Amino acid sequence: MELRPIGVIHTPYQIQEGTPIQPYAARDVAGEIEIFPKFRAALKDLRGFERIWLIYWFHRAQTFSARVIPYRDVVERGLFATRAPSRPNPIGLSVVRLGSLNVKTGKLSVLDVDMLDGTPLLDIKPYVPQFDSYPDAKVGWLQAARTRRDIADGRFSSGSYKNKSGK
Repeated sequence: MELRPIGVIHTPYQIQEGTPIQPYAARDVAGEIEIFPKFRAALKDLRGFERIWLIYWFHRAQTFSARVIPYRDVVERGLFATRAPSRPNPIGLSVVRLGSLNVKTGKLSVLDVDMLDGTPLLDIKPYVPQFDSYPDAKVGWLQAARTRRDIADGRFSSGSYKNKSGK
């Protein structure tokens, strides 16, 4: 399996601590996406979509841990029941609002960014409410989460947090 970035995401966030943990908590925070020349033609017809999915690599997350204390709780949880960035394959997924788009230069302005500056972008997909929205879906442990934290505290940044195993 081979993954290669199609571009880079630029945001105002240099470190994990203080970064919103989901796009809804980053309302109106502006970012820019730089698409590499080889992939710019693929931007055709993206204009007109209000929101897009960004699939990216958590390039500064610490190594995988099977159990984590997620941002929105104080209880250790299984990693796959969380959106923590320290994953076996550190792939992130965020839906952002698309502003301007220039196919020729490969520049996209976006709003509601919740990723770190310099994040490698793996893919873009259009957000389609008919396919992507399930507002009545059950949310497991989040229903009774013990905190409503919306901002990262750095616990998953490489070198900044130690889990129970000391990693």
